[in-house]
Amino acid sequence: MELREFLSHEDFRFSEEKLTKLFLLADTVLEWNEHINVTAIKDRQEFIQKNIIDSLCLGHLDQFQQARTVLDIGTGGGFPGLPLAVVFPEKKFYLNDTIGKKLKVVSDTAQKLGLSNVEVVHARAEDLARDKNFRESFDVVTSRAVANMSTLSEYCIPFVKKGGYFLAFKTNDSMEEIEAAAHAFQLLKAEKQAVVSDGIEGSGHNFVIIRKTGETPAKYPRKAGTPSKEPL
Repeated sequence: MELREFLSHEDFRFSEEKLTKLFLLADTVLEWNEHINVTAIKDRQEFIQKNIIDSLCLGHLDQFQQARTVLDIGTGGGFPGLPLAVVFPEKKFYLNDTIGKKLKVVSDTAQKLGLSNVEVVHARAEDLARDKNFRESFDVVTSRAVANMSTLSEYCIPFVKKGGYFLAFKTNDSMEEIEAAAHAFQLLKAEKQAVVSDGIEGSGHNFVIIRKTGETPAKYPRKAGTPSKEPL
């Protein structure tokens, strides 16, 4: 799918300025990628398809459209956060990762694109969740990070405010893993509402929609490293 065609969808309020910024985003990250390992994808068109369009698919969801504040956990080179920040300038985005050199790429790219709605946060999710300015403060938390659904939920759900949503990117073959995370959702005071397609035929990607139903107990997330070693 071409980026122009994708952006022309009514949900995305197409403009030439947004299209230009998204192309600049791709070129900036790929240029950085020649010096720092940001992404395994080096072909420009494949990068646009798998990083930019894939990220923007989140914008189809009502839960995302209604959000004012968004936290992207494990953003890496800035995905899905940067493309979404371009297309939805009225929302405030916080892009988190533990790898400083990748966040340098994110900061540089956001600056070149003139994105005043992006803030970069360098921290482990387990530690950041103890910060009262971040814990249970976001309308939407999202992640494209490759992690077990139970582990990812423990990283992300503590940041979601009651009534807000954790929107996770998952592949079609993750259904068993998602079902196995039901206990984690319950412990973290959340519930799965739906698993929906990203809307692109043949992509193999879904969104897991998790709604926050109450206050996450203070003991979660557990200390750094534990969620990945001992999933809930």
